[in-house]
Amino acid sequence: MLDESDLPLILKNAPDTTEFRKLRKRIIRETRAVIEQYGMIEPGARWLVCLSGGKDSYTLLAALIELQWRGLLPVELLACNLDQGQPGFPATVLPEFLGQMGVAHRIEYQDTYSIVMDKVPQGRTYCALCSRLRRGNLYRIAREEGCSAVVLGHHRDDLLETFFMNLFHGGRIATMPPKLVNEEGDLFVYRPLAFVAEEDCDRFARAMNYPIIPCDLCGSQDGLQRMQVKALLDDWERRSPGRRNVMFRALMNIRPSHMPDPALFDFLGLATTAKGAASDNL
Repeated sequence: MLDESDLPLILKNAPDTTEFRKLRKRIIRETRAVIEQYGMIEPGARWLVCLSGGKDSYTLLAALIELQWRGLLPVELLACNLDQGQPGFPATVLPEFLGQMGVAHRIEYQDTYSIVMDKVPQGRTYCALCSRLRRGNLYRIAREEGCSAVVLGHHRDDLLETFFMNLFHGGRIATMPPKLVNEEGDLFVYRPLAFVAEEDCDRFARAMNYPIIPCDLCGSQDGLQRMQVKALLDDWERRSPGRRNVMFRALMNIRPSHMPDPALFDFLGLATTAKGAASDNL
């Protein structure tokens, strides 16, 4: 039995309420389920845990550290924040927090903000270029640090929103998988919070009083497709509580034979049995 008094600093001073203990247990259970179900553990590996300063990335880091403390995650964790040069970004918050918590970390400054503002035409969204530049830098850092995986804080609601964005705007059925290999083929990309609800991340990070930093770059734009999809899902959830969970379960219950994509199922080779054909003639 582990002694809770020996908890890592990032997990200490948690609210002593039944509600919070249930929340924390649920997040840990769901995170562990993703890690095990998608085969993310390579004993002795090193993970670059990407920390933006938002509620999701704090929840991710805390959950991974707890699993590590419990002996359920035999990997080395390196927290990393990429300071992208956004005006007004509180650059001292994360290094001070991580230092106080005793978390191994790397802070990298790369002014991708100026590139985004220069390259993206007025009225267009920043997200695509911003994320591409961020991803390239994180891959580079992972290689420099000897990490085998880049670990991101995308949660269940992010996966759902991406699914509907692809459906409505991309003309395809796709979302962000919990595990993939990058285009270069040398790094894994993991999303251990894939089963965790955004609301749970928010409640956890705020209850733990982590110093949450908003993303002013994306948040400064109105009418983003993701914001529109999020509003739609929020409305559905209000009208029918639990719908998000049902829709997410559907993403894990795909039947290729019931989808009209000939690349997924051999419709040309589909044939009836002799017995079935005889029955049809009766």
